[in-house]
Amino acid sequence: FTMFSSISRLSKFNESKNVWLEGLVIKEKSHIYSNWQAKTSFDAFVKEHNLVSISEVDTRTLAVHLRQKGEMLGIISTKNFEAKELLAKINDFKKKPAESLLSKISVAKPSLIGKGKAKYKIAILDLGITNSTLRQLETLGCSITLLPYNTPASEILRLKLKGLIISNGPEEDAGLKEVVNNIKPLINKLPILGISTGHQILAQALGAKITKLKLGHRGVNYPIHNPASYKGEITVQNHGYVVDVDSLSKIKEVKVTGYNLNDRTVEEIEGKKLKIIGTQYYLTSPGFNEVNGVFKKFIKMLTKE
Repeated sequence: FTMFSSISRLSKFNESKNVWLEGLVIKEKSHIYSNWQAKTSFDAFVKEHNLVSISEVDTRTLAVHLRQKGEMLGIISTKNFEAKELLAKINDFKKKPAESLLSKISVAKPSLIGKGKAKYKIAILDLGITNSTLRQLETLGCSITLLPYNTPASEILRLKLKGLIISNGPEEDAGLKEVVNNIKPLINKLPILGISTGHQILAQALGAKITKLKLGHRGVNYPIHNPASYKGEITVQNHGYVVDVDSLSKIKEVKVTGYNLNDRTVEEIEGKKLKIIGTQYYLTSPGFNEVNGVFKKFIKMLTKE
């Protein structure tokens, strides 16, 4: 279950071309919209994207239940209301082999974004890249090529890039193993930045393991701590897995540069000699037309090439 209390109704705020939710659970449906930038209603948004939703749910009690029991599968039905039959459908779903959605989410072929003669030529392995990430990189003077999720290492190296970014995307996807194998030959060949799921892929390519949290980090106010500077930061997160710190400690030239202040899980890694940075949190802009500091650090890494 992932629950939402509000949703953007203006296209310029959309982070993706589609809504990737399977269902939406809310407490109360708003019958008006008062934001001066809104162009349409919540109902119209739901209908436009053919999104299954359910309202009049005590979401606070549901949130407490999930916090105590951990994340679990849920089901929304518009036809069947028998609990036993709905539970049977969930159990049947659990028995199905894992499928990959990356082919639907990722670009189908390499696609150039931004100015072709920009200062830095980089590529993004698209597992579900956000529009705000693209805007920040364009602000920094990057020429960006979006690559399909399954692009092999040989093709990436053939592009003669300054750097590569592995984007955020779904965590429990059958296609991620292929991505990890494609990234392994690229380590120490060019600067790589991994974001959220991309961070987990980068860590696995280095030889680390990932573990599932009882309760995922999902929200806009998760505090992280940098042990070197003692600086704190509030971050946006949406993940149910983390990189295992014990397995990470066995990898030479890689250090943890950020911890979650709530549970001490790994939030950021860096390997200067290997030319890698990984962040479990999203690299959101700190303000209007501003750029996240991690992107600036990545650009500095490119200039050393």
